[in-house]
Amino acid sequence: MADVRLEGVSKAYGTIQILRNINLTIDHGEFVVFVGPSGSGKSTLLRMIGGLERISGGRLLIDNEVVNDVDAADRKLGMVFQSYALYPHMTVRENLAFPLRMAKVSKAEIDTRVAQTASLLQMDHLLDRKPRQLSGGQRQRVAIGRAIVREPNVFLFDEPLSNLDTELRVQMRVQIAKLHKQFGNTMIYVTHDQIEAMTMADKIVVLRDGVIEQVGSPHDLYHNPASRFVAGFIGSPKMNFLGGKVEAAHESGMDVRLNAGTVVCVPVEPDKSLIGKPITLGIRPDDFSPSSAEKDIAIDLDLDFVEHLGSVTYVYGNAGKEAVVAKGAKPELKGSAKIRLAASPADCHLFMANGKALRRLHAPANWS
Repeated sequence: MADVRLEGVSKAYGTIQILRNINLTIDHGEFVVFVGPSGSGKSTLLRMIGGLERISGGRLLIDNEVVNDVDAADRKLGMVFQSYALYPHMTVRENLAFPLRMAKVSKAEIDTRVAQTASLLQMDHLLDRKPRQLSGGQRQRVAIGRAIVREPNVFLFDEPLSNLDTELRVQMRVQIAKLHKQFGNTMIYVTHDQIEAMTMADKIVVLRDGVIEQVGSPHDLYHNPASRFVAGFIGSPKMNFLGGKVEAAHESGMDVRLNAGTVVCVPVEPDKSLIGKPITLGIRPDDFSPSSAEKDIAIDLDLDFVEHLGSVTYVYGNAGKEAVVAKGAKPELKGSAKIRLAASPADCHLFMANGKALRRLHAPANWS
């Protein structure tokens, strides 16, 4: 195992800045996921850790050794990419053995490691097949096996499941999570899919436009986003955002008048400088309920669409001019109806005009 530390790391292509001042520590044995929209710099950051891209500024340390100028082959990393990168003319056995042969490992040791890896990934019966005779999921297992067989200190995964269908993606997520539990290696995983990030990571790094927006556990990012961007990116369906204006600030929080006319006291750290200024209130779809107590926020929703997903139902509509999605409405609901939704102020978030979240005074009602 190894830890990875980035100190002020940056990347530029000429005058175009891709990553800026990245400071991050990945501890021994952590499963860390880089997530963000296309163009956020997540794959570039992973490739710099892997030695496939040169660092423009700052320091990269692996096990307390600066590796900025160390070749990729000497960093003892195992890399798995979106493209399987298997040699089509070689069998599975030969593909697994190839990196060991290049490292001049003895034949007996190669045979042992290949057999152990094949057994671990349950592909003993595939060893004599060639890549064209394998399914997409089987090819990805071979690609992962080729990384495992090198016994690396750190695994790097660059969107490895993007080419698989939904069912196979779920299966491979479970497989990779099991491997992490079994090996205990440090794993760094890149994806644009926030569901993958939420289900697999010990720690998520949210990137946007080449900078880190927030680092934290999946639970923390979901319940305590540092910005409107993180709040909207983490969670599916994404958080609802309702416009309003700050009316008062006091020790219990901030009084906000929503554009729809409702006044709500949100328990966040008060800031009197925001009085009279526009603000955005965030409510997750899961935090709505069909009925309300007197202290709750009540919102009248004009339904557009009802989505039935078996175990859960989502309703989509408008509260005034603002789009809202809510979970848990009655299954018999149909579009073109009008319903009242409610949410507890304790579950709400407030975001300033610059997108930054105001710190809440206590944990949300559903914190566990």
